[in-house]
Amino acid sequence: MSKESRRAARAARESRRLGAAGAGRPADGAVGSSASTAAGAASSAAGAGTVRRPAGAPTRAGRRERVRRYHEPTFLERYRTLLIGIAGVAILAVVLGVVLVGATQPVYACASMFDPSPTPTVSPGSSTRLGFPEEDMGNSHNVTRPQTYLLCPPASGTHINAVGQGPITPRVYKPSDSVGPPNWVHNLEHGGLVVLYRNDSPGATTAGLQAFQQFFDTFPTSPICKIPKGVISPVIARFDQMPHPYAVLVWDRVLYMDTWDPALAIRFFNEESERLDADGALVAPPEDATGCKARIASPSPSGQPAQSVQPSAAGPAAPSSSPKPSPAAS
Repeated sequence: MSKESRRAARAARESRRLGAAGAGRPADGAVGSSASTAAGAASSAAGAGTVRRPAGAPTRAGRRERVRRYHEPTFLERYRTLLIGIAGVAILAVVLGVVLVGATQPVYACASMFDPSPTPTVSPGSSTRLGFPEEDMGNSHNVTRPQTYLLCPPASGTHINAVGQGPITPRVYKPSDSVGPPNWVHNLEHGGLVVLYRNDSPGATTAGLQAFQQFFDTFPTSPICKIPKGVISPVIARFDQMPHPYAVLVWDRVLYMDTWDPALAIRFFNEESERLDADGALVAPPEDATGCKARIASPSPSGQPAQSVQPSAAGPAAPSSSPKPSPAAS
Protein backbone atom coordinates (compact mmCIF):
# COMPACT_ATOMS: atom_id res chain seq x y z
CA MET A 1 0.00 0.00 0.00
CA SER A 2 1.36 3.45 -0.86
CA LYS A 3 2.08 6.14 1.65
CA GLU A 4 -0.88 8.21 0.40
CA SER A 5 -3.24 5.26 0.85
CA ARG A 6 -2.07 4.63 4.39
CA ARG A 7 -2.44 8.29 5.24
CA ALA A 8 -5.98 8.33 3.82
CA ALA A 9 -6.90 5.23 5.86
CA ARG A 10 -5.58 6.78 9.12
CA ALA A 11 -7.50 9.97 8.43
CA ALA A 12 -10.68 8.01 7.90
CA ARG A 13 -10.23 6.07 11.17
CA GLU A 14 -9.51 9.27 13.05
CA SER A 15 -12.61 10.85 11.65
CA ARG A 16 -14.76 7.94 12.78
CA ARG A 17 -13.22 7.98 16.25
CA LEU A 18 -13.81 11.64 16.75
CA GLY A 19 -17.38 11.37 15.58
CA ALA A 20 -18.14 8.56 18.05
CA ALA A 21 -16.33 10.07 21.03
CA GLY A 22 -17.42 13.69 20.71
CA ALA A 23 -20.08 14.61 23.34
CA GLY A 24 -21.07 17.93 21.96
CA ARG A 25 -21.19 19.62 18.54
CA PRO A 26 -17.66 20.31 17.49
CA ALA A 27 -16.62 23.75 16.57
CA ASP A 28 -17.09 24.99 13.05
CA GLY A 29 -13.42 25.07 12.50
CA ALA A 30 -13.03 21.51 13.69
CA VAL A 31 -15.80 20.36 11.45
CA GLY A 32 -14.34 22.15 8.50
CA SER A 33 -10.93 20.75 9.28
CA SER A 34 -12.21 17.22 9.60
CA ALA A 35 -14.28 17.51 6.47
CA SER A 36 -11.37 18.92 4.58
CA THR A 37 -9.13 16.16 5.86
CA ALA A 38 -11.69 13.47 4.90
CA ALA A 39 -12.20 15.00 1.46
CA GLY A 40 -8.50 15.10 0.94
CA ALA A 41 -8.15 11.48 2.02
CA ALA A 42 -10.97 10.40 -0.26
CA SER A 43 -9.43 12.30 -3.14
CA SER A 44 -6.12 10.64 -2.45
CA ALA A 45 -7.76 7.21 -2.30
CA ALA A 46 -9.61 7.81 -5.54
CA GLY A 47 -6.47 8.87 -7.27
CA ALA A 48 -4.37 6.06 -5.86
CA GLY A 49 -5.39 3.61 -8.61
CA THR A 50 -5.04 6.01 -11.49
CA VAL A 51 -2.10 6.67 -13.72
CA ARG A 52 -0.77 10.19 -13.39
CA ARG A 53 -0.54 12.02 -16.75
CA PRO A 54 2.83 13.68 -17.26
CA ALA A 55 2.84 17.41 -16.96
CA GLY A 56 2.37 19.18 -20.26
CA ALA A 57 0.96 16.11 -22.04
CA PRO A 58 -1.88 16.96 -24.46
CA THR A 59 -5.30 16.05 -23.26
CA ARG A 60 -7.34 13.52 -25.36
CA ALA A 61 -10.19 15.04 -27.22
CA GLY A 62 -13.62 13.71 -26.36
CA ARG A 63 -15.22 11.15 -28.74
CA ARG A 64 -17.48 12.85 -31.23
CA GLU A 65 -20.86 11.28 -31.63
CA ARG A 66 -21.81 10.49 -35.27
CA VAL A 67 -25.17 11.78 -36.42
CA ARG A 68 -27.12 8.95 -38.03
CA ARG A 69 -29.36 9.91 -40.93
CA TYR A 70 -32.66 8.00 -41.53
CA HIS A 71 -33.15 6.64 -45.12
CA GLU A 72 -36.71 6.73 -46.33
CA PRO A 73 -37.21 3.62 -48.61
CA THR A 74 -38.65 4.31 -52.07
CA PHE A 75 -41.83 2.76 -53.43
CA LEU A 76 -39.86 0.24 -55.50
CA GLU A 77 -37.75 -0.75 -52.48
CA ARG A 78 -40.79 -1.28 -50.27
CA TYR A 79 -42.76 -3.34 -52.80
CA ARG A 80 -39.97 -4.91 -54.87
CA THR A 81 -40.88 -8.53 -54.03
CA LEU A 82 -44.57 -7.94 -54.74
CA LEU A 83 -43.87 -6.22 -58.04
CA ILE A 84 -41.54 -9.02 -59.18
CA GLY A 85 -44.25 -11.57 -58.38
CA ILE A 86 -46.89 -9.62 -60.30
CA ALA A 87 -44.56 -9.29 -63.32
CA GLY A 88 -43.87 -13.03 -63.30
CA VAL A 89 -47.57 -13.86 -63.21
CA ALA A 90 -48.25 -11.42 -66.06
CA ILE A 91 -45.53 -12.93 -68.27
CA LEU A 92 -46.82 -16.44 -67.60
CA ALA A 93 -50.37 -15.36 -68.47
CA VAL A 94 -49.19 -13.86 -71.79
CA VAL A 95 -47.28 -17.02 -72.72
CA LEU A 96 -50.25 -19.24 -71.87
CA GLY A 97 -52.54 -16.95 -73.85
CA VAL A 98 -50.35 -17.16 -76.95
CA VAL A 99 -50.20 -20.95 -76.69
CA LEU A 100 -53.97 -21.20 -76.21
CA VAL A 101 -54.74 -18.91 -79.14
CA GLY A 102 -52.35 -20.88 -81.36
CA ALA A 103 -53.92 -24.18 -80.34
CA THR A 104 -57.49 -23.00 -80.97
CA GLN A 105 -56.78 -21.06 -84.15
CA PRO A 106 -57.81 -22.94 -87.32
CA VAL A 107 -55.04 -24.50 -89.41
CA TYR A 108 -56.36 -23.07 -92.68
CA ALA A 109 -59.01 -20.72 -94.02
CA CYS A 110 -60.74 -20.32 -97.38
CA ALA A 111 -61.26 -16.97 -99.08
CA SER A 112 -63.88 -18.48 -101.41
CA MET A 113 -65.04 -21.82 -102.77
CA PHE A 114 -64.06 -22.95 -106.24
CA ASP A 115 -67.41 -23.39 -107.96
CA PRO A 116 -67.24 -23.36 -111.78
CA SER A 117 -70.70 -23.65 -113.27
CA PRO A 118 -72.18 -25.52 -114.95
CA THR A 119 -70.24 -28.70 -114.28
CA PRO A 120 -70.10 -30.64 -117.55
CA THR A 121 -71.33 -34.21 -117.71
CA VAL A 122 -68.61 -36.49 -119.04
CA SER A 123 -69.59 -39.82 -120.54
CA PRO A 124 -67.25 -42.82 -120.06
CA GLY A 125 -66.05 -42.70 -123.68
CA SER A 126 -65.81 -38.93 -123.97
CA SER A 127 -62.59 -37.27 -125.09
CA THR A 128 -63.38 -34.19 -123.06
CA ARG A 129 -60.68 -33.34 -120.57
CA LEU A 130 -61.88 -34.10 -117.07
CA GLY A 131 -62.23 -31.54 -114.35
CA PHE A 132 -61.65 -27.81 -114.23
CA PRO A 133 -58.38 -25.90 -114.16
CA GLU A 134 -58.00 -23.93 -110.95
CA GLU A 135 -55.90 -20.80 -110.60
CA ASP A 136 -52.39 -21.67 -109.46
CA MET A 137 -51.73 -20.37 -105.91
CA GLY A 138 -48.01 -21.12 -105.80
CA ASN A 139 -46.09 -23.77 -103.93
CA SER A 140 -44.42 -22.01 -101.00
CA HIS A 141 -43.38 -23.95 -97.90
CA ASN A 142 -43.79 -20.94 -95.57
CA VAL A 143 -47.01 -22.01 -93.85
CA THR A 144 -48.70 -19.60 -91.43
CA ARG A 145 -51.62 -20.20 -89.05
CA PRO A 146 -54.23 -19.99 -90.34
CA GLN A 147 -53.00 -20.60 -93.87
CA THR A 148 -55.46 -18.81 -96.14
CA TYR A 149 -56.21 -20.22 -99.58
CA LEU A 150 -57.76 -18.06 -102.26
CA LEU A 151 -59.84 -21.01 -103.50
CA CYS A 152 -61.04 -24.17 -101.78
CA PRO A 153 -60.54 -26.99 -102.20
CA PRO A 154 -57.03 -25.86 -103.13
CA ALA A 155 -55.27 -27.77 -105.89
CA SER A 156 -52.08 -25.77 -105.27
CA GLY A 157 -50.77 -23.29 -102.73
CA THR A 158 -48.61 -23.08 -99.63
CA HIS A 159 -48.00 -26.36 -97.88
CA ILE A 160 -45.92 -28.02 -95.16
CA ASN A 161 -42.54 -29.49 -96.00
CA ALA A 162 -41.79 -31.78 -93.04
CA VAL A 163 -41.60 -35.49 -92.42
CA GLY A 164 -45.02 -36.89 -91.53
CA GLN A 165 -46.76 -33.53 -92.10
CA GLY A 166 -46.42 -32.93 -95.82
CA PRO A 167 -46.45 -34.84 -98.01
CA ILE A 168 -48.47 -37.20 -95.84
CA THR A 169 -48.82 -40.98 -95.99
CA PRO A 170 -51.40 -42.05 -98.59
CA ARG A 171 -54.35 -43.85 -96.97
CA VAL A 172 -58.03 -43.47 -96.13
CA TYR A 173 -58.34 -40.81 -93.41
CA LYS A 174 -61.43 -40.88 -91.20
CA PRO A 175 -63.63 -37.83 -90.65
CA SER A 176 -62.06 -37.33 -87.20
CA ASP A 177 -58.48 -37.30 -88.51
CA SER A 178 -56.79 -33.90 -88.44
CA VAL A 179 -55.42 -33.46 -91.95
CA GLY A 180 -55.97 -30.53 -94.27
CA PRO A 181 -54.65 -28.67 -97.32
CA PRO A 182 -51.32 -27.71 -95.70
CA ASN A 183 -50.65 -31.45 -95.47
CA TRP A 184 -51.95 -32.99 -98.71
CA VAL A 185 -51.23 -30.13 -101.15
CA HIS A 186 -47.63 -31.33 -101.05
CA ASN A 187 -48.81 -34.75 -102.29
CA LEU A 188 -50.40 -32.97 -105.25
CA GLU A 189 -47.14 -31.17 -106.02
CA HIS A 190 -45.34 -34.53 -106.25
CA GLY A 191 -47.94 -35.89 -108.69
CA GLY A 192 -50.34 -37.44 -106.19
CA LEU A 193 -54.10 -37.87 -106.35
CA VAL A 194 -56.24 -36.53 -103.48
CA VAL A 195 -59.87 -37.57 -103.00
CA LEU A 196 -62.00 -35.40 -100.72
CA TYR A 197 -65.40 -36.10 -99.20
CA ARG A 198 -67.68 -33.83 -97.20
CA ASN A 199 -68.71 -34.88 -93.73
CA ASP A 200 -72.39 -34.75 -94.75
CA SER A 201 -71.80 -37.03 -97.74
CA PRO A 202 -72.16 -40.84 -97.93
CA GLY A 203 -68.38 -40.96 -98.08
CA ALA A 204 -68.20 -40.18 -94.35
CA THR A 205 -70.34 -43.20 -93.44
CA THR A 206 -69.02 -46.66 -92.62
CA ALA A 207 -70.07 -47.95 -96.05
CA GLY A 208 -68.50 -44.96 -97.76
CA LEU A 209 -65.18 -45.44 -95.97
CA GLN A 210 -65.20 -49.12 -96.92
CA ALA A 211 -65.70 -48.16 -100.57
CA PHE A 212 -62.77 -45.76 -100.31
CA GLN A 213 -60.63 -48.51 -98.81
CA GLN A 214 -61.41 -50.77 -101.75
CA PHE A 215 -60.50 -47.92 -104.11
CA PHE A 216 -57.19 -47.52 -102.27
CA ASP A 217 -56.42 -51.25 -102.34
CA THR A 218 -56.90 -51.46 -106.13
CA PHE A 219 -55.26 -48.14 -107.01
CA PRO A 220 -53.02 -48.48 -110.09
CA THR A 221 -49.39 -47.61 -110.64
CA SER A 222 -48.99 -44.18 -112.24
CA PRO A 223 -48.97 -44.36 -116.07
CA ILE A 224 -45.70 -42.54 -116.93
CA CYS A 225 -43.46 -42.40 -113.86
CA LYS A 226 -44.55 -45.86 -112.66
CA ILE A 227 -45.07 -44.82 -109.04
CA PRO A 228 -46.92 -47.57 -107.13
CA LYS A 229 -49.83 -46.85 -104.84
CA GLY A 230 -48.98 -45.85 -101.31
CA VAL A 231 -45.92 -43.80 -102.27
CA ILE A 232 -47.67 -40.51 -102.97
CA SER A 233 -51.23 -41.56 -103.94
CA PRO A 234 -54.04 -41.72 -103.13
CA VAL A 235 -54.81 -39.56 -100.13
CA ILE A 236 -58.50 -39.80 -99.18
CA ALA A 237 -59.65 -37.31 -96.54
CA ARG A 238 -62.54 -35.24 -95.25
CA PHE A 239 -62.94 -31.66 -96.48
CA ASP A 240 -66.12 -29.63 -95.99
CA GLN A 241 -65.42 -26.32 -97.79
CA MET A 242 -66.58 -27.34 -101.26
CA PRO A 243 -69.89 -27.12 -103.16
CA HIS A 244 -70.16 -30.83 -104.04
CA PRO A 245 -70.06 -34.00 -101.92
CA TYR A 246 -66.82 -35.24 -103.55
CA ALA A 247 -63.77 -33.72 -105.20
CA VAL A 248 -60.83 -35.42 -106.90
CA LEU A 249 -57.67 -33.31 -107.19
CA VAL A 250 -54.39 -33.25 -109.03
CA TRP A 251 -52.10 -30.22 -109.18
CA ASP A 252 -54.05 -27.19 -110.52
CA ARG A 253 -57.11 -29.25 -111.49
CA VAL A 254 -60.36 -30.21 -109.71
CA LEU A 255 -62.94 -32.83 -110.65
CA TYR A 256 -66.21 -32.58 -108.71
CA MET A 257 -68.59 -35.49 -108.20
CA ASP A 258 -72.08 -35.60 -106.75
CA THR A 259 -71.90 -39.40 -106.63
CA TRP A 260 -68.70 -41.29 -105.95
CA ASP A 261 -67.37 -42.85 -109.17
CA PRO A 262 -64.06 -44.72 -108.65
CA ALA A 263 -63.60 -45.48 -112.37
CA LEU A 264 -63.85 -41.80 -113.25
CA ALA A 265 -61.39 -40.95 -110.49
CA ILE A 266 -58.86 -43.46 -111.91
CA ARG A 267 -59.29 -42.04 -115.40
CA PHE A 268 -58.74 -38.52 -114.09
CA PHE A 269 -55.55 -39.68 -112.34
CA ASN A 270 -54.18 -41.47 -115.42
CA GLU A 271 -54.80 -38.48 -117.69
CA GLU A 272 -53.89 -35.56 -115.45
CA SER A 273 -51.46 -36.53 -112.69
CA GLU A 274 -48.53 -37.09 -115.06
CA ARG A 275 -48.30 -35.50 -118.52
CA LEU A 276 -45.69 -34.96 -121.23
CA ASP A 277 -45.40 -32.07 -123.66
CA ALA A 278 -45.09 -32.48 -127.45
CA ASP A 279 -41.35 -33.07 -127.12
CA GLY A 280 -41.79 -35.81 -124.52
CA ALA A 281 -40.69 -33.67 -121.57
CA LEU A 282 -42.47 -34.05 -118.25
CA VAL A 283 -44.79 -31.12 -117.54
CA ALA A 284 -46.69 -32.66 -114.64
CA PRO A 285 -46.18 -33.14 -111.76
CA PRO A 286 -44.65 -29.71 -111.09
CA GLU A 287 -42.06 -31.17 -108.69
CA ASP A 288 -40.25 -34.30 -109.83
CA ALA A 289 -39.63 -35.80 -106.39
CA THR A 290 -39.26 -39.36 -107.71
CA GLY A 291 -36.68 -38.74 -110.43
CA CYS A 292 -39.16 -39.40 -113.21
CA LYS A 293 -37.51 -37.02 -115.72
CA ALA A 294 -34.26 -38.94 -115.59
CA ARG A 295 -36.03 -42.22 -116.24
CA ILE A 296 -38.12 -41.09 -119.19
CA ALA A 297 -35.20 -39.15 -120.70
CA SER A 298 -33.36 -42.40 -121.47
CA PRO A 299 -34.19 -43.14 -125.14
CA SER A 300 -35.73 -46.45 -126.08
CA PRO A 301 -34.32 -48.59 -128.93
CA SER A 302 -36.75 -46.86 -131.30
CA GLY A 303 -35.34 -43.47 -130.39
CA GLN A 304 -38.47 -42.32 -128.55
CA PRO A 305 -38.60 -41.38 -124.85
CA ALA A 306 -39.04 -44.49 -122.77
CA GLN A 307 -42.13 -43.22 -120.98
CA SER A 308 -43.69 -46.67 -120.84
CA VAL A 309 -40.60 -48.50 -119.62
CA GLN A 310 -40.81 -49.44 -115.96
CA PRO A 311 -37.67 -48.74 -113.92
CA SER A 312 -35.84 -51.62 -112.33
CA ALA A 313 -36.78 -52.24 -108.72
CA ALA A 314 -33.08 -52.40 -107.86
CA GLY A 315 -32.10 -49.35 -109.88
CA PRO A 316 -31.39 -45.93 -108.42
CA ALA A 317 -34.53 -44.51 -110.00
CA ALA A 318 -36.90 -46.76 -108.05
CA PRO A 319 -39.33 -44.58 -106.08
CA SER A 320 -39.33 -44.54 -102.31
CA SER A 321 -41.97 -46.52 -100.44
CA SER A 322 -42.97 -43.52 -98.31
CA PRO A 323 -43.53 -39.84 -99.02
CA LYS A 324 -40.64 -37.51 -98.33
CA PRO A 325 -40.44 -33.71 -98.04
CA SER A 326 -38.95 -31.72 -100.86
CA PRO A 327 -35.13 -31.43 -100.66
CA ALA A 328 -35.33 -27.64 -100.64
CA ALA A 329 -38.03 -25.05 -100.03
CA SER A 330 -39.71 -24.04 -103.24
